[in-house]
Amino acid sequence: MIYYFSGTGNSRYVARKLAFQLGTEAVTIRDNLPTSSCRNIGIVFPVYAWGLPKPVMQFIRRLRDAGIGESTYIWCVMTCGDETGNAPAILRRELAASGLKLSALWSIIMPNVYVLLPGFDVDKKEVERKKLAAAPARIDEIAAQVKRREHVTDVTLGSWPRLKTAVVYPLFLKYGINTKKFRSTDACISCGRCAEVCPQENINLADGRPQWGDDCSSCLGCYHACPTQAIEYGTATRGKGHYSGQQ
Repeated sequence: MIYYFSGTGNSRYVARKLAFQLGTEAVTIRDNLPTSSCRNIGIVFPVYAWGLPKPVMQFIRRLRDAGIGESTYIWCVMTCGDETGNAPAILRRELAASGLKLSALWSIIMPNVYVLLPGFDVDKKEVERKKLAAAPARIDEIAAQVKRREHVTDVTLGSWPRLKTAVVYPLFLKYGINTKKFRSTDACISCGRCAEVCPQENINLADGRPQWGDDCSSCLGCYHACPTQAIEYGTATRGKGHYSGQQ
């Protein structure tokens, strides 16, 4: 079984492709948990601020009570725009705290989607196309190694991974998730697409306009999925691009 967390669709795409090749099923982490009988568990998720999304951390902590045996082959795939930073160390630490050991880990480069900080934006279309074109071969490679139950770590850490994660990730968790800054402009057509794609079910429509709750992971699925680009985040998204490749 493969469990995934995905906001803009990149990790869902990877999880479903892997599930097809491995002859298993891909389900979201939100309302699903493996049982003690599981002997092969895959987890696919994006890297956020060179760390792990909060829902993934919560899922791993829930595994503590799932009764998973030590012989279970636990493997993970991190999707990232360019690099993982020291996110693999956080992953191993969280699994260890739940009494589990990571058997294998890969990263796969997918289009950038984070746009809330200065200097961060979506990829240019040519870069986006190249990343998406390269993804299937990487998925094939990972699937083959999972079938052989290989114990491997094959990730792109990037430069200064410990420093980036140590500095940026705590700030992201403390200050980078603020739903009060989300708003919809008059371009909103009340289609509800933002609520549909939210992996945390954190958006509801009130009088035809989206309202954000407090359970946000800053995945930006709502921002990128809006068909009229009506969602803004304070002034941070002004002039920024949108990504809809895997929605």
